[in-house]
Amino acid sequence: MAFRSFLPLRPGIKRSLAGGLAAAIAAGSFATTAGARSAQTSAAGATPQQVAQAKQELVLVSYAVTKAAYDRIIPKFTAKWKKEKGQDVTIRGSYGGSGSQTRAILDGLEADIAALALESDTARLERAGLIGKNWQRRLPNNSNLSSSVVVICTRKGNPKKIKGWADLAKPGVRIVTANPKTSGGARWNFLALYGSVAKNGGTDKQAFDFVKKVYDNVPVLAKDARESTDIFYKKNQGDVLLNYENEVILARLNGEDVGTCITPQVNIAIETPIAVVDKVANKRKTKAIADAFTRFVFTPEAQEELAKVGFRPANAAVAQKYRKNFPPLTKLYNIKSFGGWAAADKKFFADGGVFDQIQGR
Repeated sequence: MAFRSFLPLRPGIKRSLAGGLAAAIAAGSFATTAGARSAQTSAAGATPQQVAQAKQELVLVSYAVTKAAYDRIIPKFTAKWKKEKGQDVTIRGSYGGSGSQTRAILDGLEADIAALALESDTARLERAGLIGKNWQRRLPNNSNLSSSVVVICTRKGNPKKIKGWADLAKPGVRIVTANPKTSGGARWNFLALYGSVAKNGGTDKQAFDFVKKVYDNVPVLAKDARESTDIFYKKNQGDVLLNYENEVILARLNGEDVGTCITPQVNIAIETPIAVVDKVANKRKTKAIADAFTRFVFTPEAQEELAKVGFRPANAAVAQKYRKNFPPLTKLYNIKSFGGWAAADKKFFADGGVFDQIQGR
């Protein structure tokens, strides 16, 4: 099926394969998730204003593994909006690596809402003037709508006898993970590995040496979390997959055989924010709906949908209700323990940082 340019680009962006459209295509898949198609022309006898009130379209840009959650949440929101406001709303989703999605928005992909894997990706949009500086204070939990942790998945029966983080450094263990330069999920994987030593009594030197041994066991870096999963399960490559906990839970709910998966008791809280892309939403006159959607994802109704597909909900009551779905942890650290994303990006993922040093660049 040929790609149709229904995702708008900002004026001045070239609509060629060298411009923002190519970035949008590369960033991920685009799918209609709810509502009705926007009208191309005014209905007979209706003013343009009336048509705009009747139907509205928004674009949600998110990272690869969130699609299952938004496929459940979006229809609930659009039905609620229709009932309360009498307006039909379509929310189109774009899903791909968080870094690639961020670049696509910066290159002109007109996202009304950004739900990226990293606070630092959202901060890039803020620095570009697309998102207001107060975005984290607008919503509960610093705008982090859910969390997850990193799990270690092995082949069925765990033939390599993997028990935890330390076993990933053993010779002969082929590991599948994505590239931290292009994938937000891969950055969480990297920090989980590093923190398993540095935040658990070890030194930075010990953490560096351990993570280097782990990445020496990674034959090829995938571009994002979704591609990593496909490489491991569909192409049957590798002995171990570093994955999101929510991906494993959802796969099992769908009856899929994900092999043996271990949740290390020392882990990192993968906190992911959501924000309205103010400049775009104001221009497209979708701000009110976009604001309402970002508030809706924090309601118990939406938080339950997140929990059902494997995300640890931000809402305390919902988290308590679904606590049996998630293994308990003995030590949980977060990005603040690394000094926040600005400090972590500079130390680990900037050109010449720890990741590049580990890769021998």
